[in-house]
Amino acid sequence: MKIRKIWKNRPVAGGTGRAPALAGLLTVLAVCAGDAVADTFPFGSHRRSVNDLGNEYLPFHAHLWDLLHGRADGGLLLNWQSGWGTSFLPDLGTYLTSPFAPLVALAPRADLAYALYAITVLKMAAAAAAMAFTLPRMRPGVWWGAGLLGAAYGLCGWAVLEAVYNPMWMDGLIAFPLLCLVGVWVREGRRPLLGPLVVALCWTANFYTAYMATLGAALVLLVTAPRWRVLLRGAVTVLVGVGLAAPVLVPVFLGTRQAFPGVVRDFTAADGADLAARLMPATYGFSTPALFVFTAVPVLAASLLFRRRWLWPAVVAGVALSLQWGPTHLVWHCFATPNGSPYRQTFVLTGVLVLAAWAAIADGLPDRRSLLGGAAVVALPALAALGSDEATPWGWALFAAGLAVVVAVPSVRRGRLAALLLAAVLVAQASATTAWGDKERLARLDDYPVWSAADGRRTAALAEADGWPAYRTDSGRTQRTGNEPMMLGTQGGSYYSSLTPDVLTRTMAALGVGWTSRGRNLQSLDNPVTDALFAVGARWRDGTVVRTGPALPLVTVRPPGPAPVYGRSPFRNQELLLGARVYEPPAADGACRSGTEVFLSAPDFTGRARLGDRTVKLRGQLLKWRATVTSLGVQKVPGLRPEVPPKAEVACLDHTRLRAAVTALRATAPASVRVTDTGFRAVLRPGATGTLVLSSPAIEGWRCDGRPAASYGGLVAVPLTAGQRQVDCTFRPPGLRAGLGTGAVALLALVGWVAVLRTRRRPAVPVARAAEDTATAAEPPVPAARP
Repeated sequence: MKIRKIWKNRPVAGGTGRAPALAGLLTVLAVCAGDAVADTFPFGSHRRSVNDLGNEYLPFHAHLWDLLHGRADGGLLLNWQSGWGTSFLPDLGTYLTSPFAPLVALAPRADLAYALYAITVLKMAAAAAAMAFTLPRMRPGVWWGAGLLGAAYGLCGWAVLEAVYNPMWMDGLIAFPLLCLVGVWVREGRRPLLGPLVVALCWTANFYTAYMATLGAALVLLVTAPRWRVLLRGAVTVLVGVGLAAPVLVPVFLGTRQAFPGVVRDFTAADGADLAARLMPATYGFSTPALFVFTAVPVLAASLLFRRRWLWPAVVAGVALSLQWGPTHLVWHCFATPNGSPYRQTFVLTGVLVLAAWAAIADGLPDRRSLLGGAAVVALPALAALGSDEATPWGWALFAAGLAVVVAVPSVRRGRLAALLLAAVLVAQASATTAWGDKERLARLDDYPVWSAADGRRTAALAEADGWPAYRTDSGRTQRTGNEPMMLGTQGGSYYSSLTPDVLTRTMAALGVGWTSRGRNLQSLDNPVTDALFAVGARWRDGTVVRTGPALPLVTVRPPGPAPVYGRSPFRNQELLLGARVYEPPAADGACRSGTEVFLSAPDFTGRARLGDRTVKLRGQLLKWRATVTSLGVQKVPGLRPEVPPKAEVACLDHTRLRAAVTALRATAPASVRVTDTGFRAVLRPGATGTLVLSSPAIEGWRCDGRPAASYGGLVAVPLTAGQRQVDCTFRPPGLRAGLGTGAVALLALVGWVAVLRTRRRPAVPVARAAEDTATAAEPPVPAARP
């Protein structure tokens, strides 16, 4: 009996778990095998934490670990550890609201890199299983076909090359098949309660990729059920689901609007030869779409053309073209071209291709002529890859092997053997692509080492010096990640997020802080004046914890007068915020007075500067990088002139003046300050006047004594009134109340909708029949006659 006949006679059972299990197993096998072949963490010596994975996502998961274990400074609304105190709920909703994220709490803190790897692979397996579960519910078919196609989706190029180091995107990979399943329920008029809840879960897990997945699922619903009642029901389901996610979505949206602006980019379509190359396994390109998917998938989708079934091929072509056209590119990306890869919606194209392939095999495997035609349709454009540098010999070989196996499947007489052949090629292609991506990312992107014993010792030393909230402890100027305070458990100024507040970036830039990622990755600033201003009492420097000079408390009272207005000089700006002159200009010969500390500001300079035998490196290229204000050391030799770049500013810090200024401000500080997870309470000294200042950025959401907080040089401030004895300040992220209200309305609408639907579906009982049933129930039972 030929495989085609076996295929047609064995449809999948509606409740089987074999297809999802097969898809998940193949996905885990392929990913782990690829990483092992590449000798990549956790199976080898090569680093895995590239780009934002090590710089952003791993530290955020470390902060989540601390929150879940009760060890974080702050709570769900306010993060006291980063950027001198920032809003946390928008970061939580952007990076950590996945249902998988809390699993990091099960691992030791030192092993978070292992935990995040396991979660990433688990997400890919879940996406594959979700697709394998959804396919037969859209249309019956053979179970192992659904399993293979589910694995092909979970192992697509976008997943193993792009999202693998952006693990929050993996939730969008899971969301697409789940939202397509919701579409099935909508089409059949089933599960009115569960549908919106699934939508809410997807949008809460990661709104960015869920938005793309929703667009794709809406297109699938339009193709499979083009009836206005069904489409209206689908729109209501999505709106209610998104409304349920509003308590997270609204603060994230408003946090994005208040973030330091990124770079506005114009979309440029990818080269045709590179597009063709990306269809094959074992290719990598940062600015081109990762189009690879198991070769059988596009062949099966193309085979529909030779069976006169045009709809799904047209949908695939439309989605593919939308990736390359500027207006639709903007629609896919919420009307803003991303700063990084411009093809983050590619997983939706993969999902649509898998659905088209399922449509091709649900009624039986295509005949040989259709498969040959589909293979030709896929192979001909691939020839254009001969003109691309991204094509690889391994990619060509595996691509050809995939074509050959798919075309040969109709000749295989045993279904199990056919499944094994297809699974083997699928795993080989995906493993090779994973390994190639591991290699290329290390060569092209920044990478970060895994947690070591030295990191553990550094963390322990910083924890021993911790004095929060009496003073802050900074993890140091030499940083391995942009979010080192979260990683090491300190309360520093460095911070990296897509939601880095505009007021924080501009304030810290005015004070001399350096940055990368065009202003969204703020660095630590090792400077005695800023340490004093931001209550830093200890910091890591030159391999050990050092106690810094005199520092102000977290909350101070400034004398009456106008708030500082910053200018071009970071040294003058520091003095304005401190309220005292502590820097001297160099003498006419360019040298500082003996005993003062020489500081350099050259934000746009990349290179070296020197004072005597001390040399420092600077990295600046505005607006991409900004070099931080740097100490060249104490002036010990009279008349020794520093070697600095042209247009640089040099200032000479007098530590005696600084100590005097700090002592004066400490004398008028509040008598006591109690810091909580959402704010603080300060008890003032009798007769206090002027302005109370918290050494945290004046981000929107701070309210003090029932009124919005003011700003004092970019910091949270409260003008004091005569006779005032205390100040109560709390932080609530903007949009939280509106989000909670929207979520409550959506919940009420959902409950009402479900109640109405159940009332309509309840069968009516005829009056006569009801009376008869009542009378029968009232009569005593008649004993049965004995034989």
